[in-house]
Amino acid sequence: MPKITYVAHDGIETVVDVALNDSVMRGAVLNGVKGIVAQCGGGASCGTCHVYVDPENTKPLSPMHQVEDELLYFTACERKENSRLSCQLAVTEEQDGLVVHTPEKQL
Repeated sequence: MPKITYVAHDGIETVVDVALNDSVMRGAVLNGVKGIVAQCGGGASCGTCHVYVDPENTKPLSPMHQVEDELLYFTACERKENSRLSCQLAVTEEQDGLVVHTPEKQL
């Protein structure tokens, strides 16, 4: 299983094995990762699974759809160039080693 590293706002890193085809968000929720709320359960309608993909990332990511792009303007913390909704990041073998950072708050 691919390993995803979640870096909390306070710097604490959590490395999780995430099943193929699950989302980065689901991997966090199933493993109790701090900083991912996921109120809508992955429907891309709440923005509480906002993450910052590590700036050093070289892993291919699924393309951002219009709904995700628009919702990222309404997250609790600032949208940045590397902002994504973790519910929209499907985990494949290519994502093994992906690092994402959680924002200071989600609500």
